[in-house]
Amino acid sequence: MSRAIAVRAVLAFAVLAVSGWLVATRPPRLGLDLRGGTQIVLETRDGEFAEANATTTDDALEILRRRVDALGVTEPTVTRAGERRIIVELPGVTDPAEAVRVIGRTGQLLFRPVLGPAPAEPGPGAGATPAPTSPPPATQPPTTQAPTTQAPTTQAPTTPAPAGAANGAEVVLPDEEGRRLRLGPAVVFGHDVADADAVAGPAGWRVTLDFRDKGAAAWRTLTAAAACAPDGDPARRVAIVLDGQVISSPQVGRNVTCEVGITGGTTEITGSFTVAEAKDLALLIRSGGLPVPVEIIEQRTVGPTLGAAAVTASAWAGVIGTIATILFIVAAYRLVGGVAAVALTAYGLVSYAALLAVGATLTLPGLAGFVLAIGMAVDANVLVFERAREEYADGAGRRGLRGALRAGFTHAWSAIADSNATTLLAAGLLFAFAAGPVRGFGVTLSIGVLASMFTALVLTRTLAMPLVHSRWLAARPAWSGLAGLGRVRRRLERRPPDLMGRRRIWLTISAVAVVIAVIGVGVRGLNLGVEFTGGRLVEYRVSAPLSIDAARAAVQDAGLERAVVNTTGPDDLSVRAGGFDDATEADVRAALERAGGGEVQRLRDEAIGPSLGAELRRNALVALAVALGAQLLYLAVRFRWRWGTAAVLAMAHDVLLLVGVFAWLGKPVDGVFLAALLTVVGYSINDSVVIFDRIRELVRGDPRRRVPFARHANIGCLQTVPRTINTGLGAMFILTALLVLGGDSLADFALALLVGIGVGTYSSVFLAAPLAVSLEGDRGGRGDRPVTRQPAGRRPVTAGEGPVGTKPAVIVVRRTG
Repeated sequence: MSRAIAVRAVLAFAVLAVSGWLVATRPPRLGLDLRGGTQIVLETRDGEFAEANATTTDDALEILRRRVDALGVTEPTVTRAGERRIIVELPGVTDPAEAVRVIGRTGQLLFRPVLGPAPAEPGPGAGATPAPTSPPPATQPPTTQAPTTQAPTTQAPTTPAPAGAANGAEVVLPDEEGRRLRLGPAVVFGHDVADADAVAGPAGWRVTLDFRDKGAAAWRTLTAAAACAPDGDPARRVAIVLDGQVISSPQVGRNVTCEVGITGGTTEITGSFTVAEAKDLALLIRSGGLPVPVEIIEQRTVGPTLGAAAVTASAWAGVIGTIATILFIVAAYRLVGGVAAVALTAYGLVSYAALLAVGATLTLPGLAGFVLAIGMAVDANVLVFERAREEYADGAGRRGLRGALRAGFTHAWSAIADSNATTLLAAGLLFAFAAGPVRGFGVTLSIGVLASMFTALVLTRTLAMPLVHSRWLAARPAWSGLAGLGRVRRRLERRPPDLMGRRRIWLTISAVAVVIAVIGVGVRGLNLGVEFTGGRLVEYRVSAPLSIDAARAAVQDAGLERAVVNTTGPDDLSVRAGGFDDATEADVRAALERAGGGEVQRLRDEAIGPSLGAELRRNALVALAVALGAQLLYLAVRFRWRWGTAAVLAMAHDVLLLVGVFAWLGKPVDGVFLAALLTVVGYSINDSVVIFDRIRELVRGDPRRRVPFARHANIGCLQTVPRTINTGLGAMFILTALLVLGGDSLADFALALLVGIGVGTYSSVFLAAPLAVSLEGDRGGRGDRPVTRQPAGRRPVTAGEGPVGTKPAVIVVRRTG
């Protein structure tokens, strides 16, 4: 056992050391609301095959969003302004040139046949590309093998772009090495590409291409014609053109038959690629071409959306809430509670370091969620400590506090594993299927769950086991916090309520609550935020100095309480909010003049589209549906399908109630609310799984099914009440501090989570368990004298027995062994 403790100690020290190094050496990547960044305004132009309008601009917006998402874990904002403009905000990017590189090429992706070399001097209609941003030239000349095509990704020389070169016309462009080529009309387009990826192989890195049905036929036609040219002839090459620049011109392989082409499978582009070159080329091809050309018309650096005062207030709220949580856990569990407090501090260090390691962007709601996770991370420790208390009271105390704590870790493992597995499953699916902030939430949630399990099961155990083994504490077991059940548990033992006997009452209350929530949505409607509905963006220039905090206060006084206000220049600021009328805009301008004492000039006024676009919303719903289905399947395998159904229905109940509360209160449903809603989903499932784990243990202790399932469910709920209360209080301390001190920016976020955790705690006991009992029916049988033999060394847990120490009149407890 000492060896196991040593291994855990070394592992804990290594993780904490690496985490400390990451925190000390890597600066955080702050979001636009905390740090500012770059704003790029693009405008769509009419193309050869499509007209620039609201529909094609929305399509281009979604493609640009995918390009930005593919570059890493960031939280960009991509919105449509007016009919043909797209605004991209990139957090932390303060160099406009770097911003252009981050967003990627903005033109159309085309696959053109190479007709042959071009004259040395540009002929009529010839042209070249603008200054490229692709990787430096590769050293290996292009050679091919079918179905592989091969070419390096290289940089073309800087020359002017061809004016108005049409996709269906012949053009002259330099290839990767600057040699001028005549290119025929485009045959394959960006939307024909199904996927592109960088793959490592024995000969080095290569890029694989897959085409959709029509794209595969067009690619076969293109390569069939190229294969008829002699080996080494430029006409045997295919030019991949993006934004008027040849990013690659691979030669068709020798084993591709003339007039047959590449007929199926995966096409490969091979060459002397570096890792970065292969990934860059795959990204450019995979992101697809835009339906219409896009031109960058404006680039600027913007200031943070939230002022320093809001950030400071939120930080203080987090500190106060965390201190309150630590004091509570120490008061509840004494010395082992102090160990849990140390583990919570380590959890904050490890999870923050993990966010830095993956390059996650930290926004204010994200930081608030991170602080909230500290409060919820106490859950695993509470599960272990409560189980250790039971073991001590059940007779494990004969072997001392160490035996009780060891048994607590052993028997709490299944509840910790199942509850965190369902959360990780949902987080992974959100990351896989969703995009934008929903995908980022999946990353943050996964990191939090893994860090919580590490600190609770490794660090807490490493610190607590030697402590409870000390002679001083053995002589004073009450100081440990484990030698005795808590007050709540003792009260429930003295007079255990029959919760499941009143299940029809709880189910009726939940049904009425859901109906009221649905009526609220139907009658009051949802106050969708600007992220969902779009709104209005007005930019002003002030003649007198005006701080950003004063500007925000003035805009709020004018009636736009939820407006996003930020600086766009030394004397410029912008106001973005839901659709407000001209009278409100005039009030805003007047309020700014009063606040600054000078004249305010309106520079720009335009409607903007939703930043949470239709595809992102659709993907989020699909990801959530898939996550729920996967959780139901997991719970059906680990428990029973009836129990899994009950847990998922309880979670749906919590979501509907939270949405209904916000509908009745008229609170905005925006991106921050979406993050809170996803947090509530995870909390609700987690809470239900913990209760079902205890019920499963009681059912397994009754192999002959002599006791009604309702009695098992009732006992399981009562035995997990202390864990539910202590975990909920740990989170609510921080949320209350955020609600009171966090300011307007986080008040609704904290309110949503307070409501969600409240209804989640209620539903796990009063809805999920009663639903499971109703779905099980009379399964479980009846009997008055069931006795279950337990492993030697443990007091037997009688199947029909109530909380520890309780002996219902109809149950006879027989001690064995």
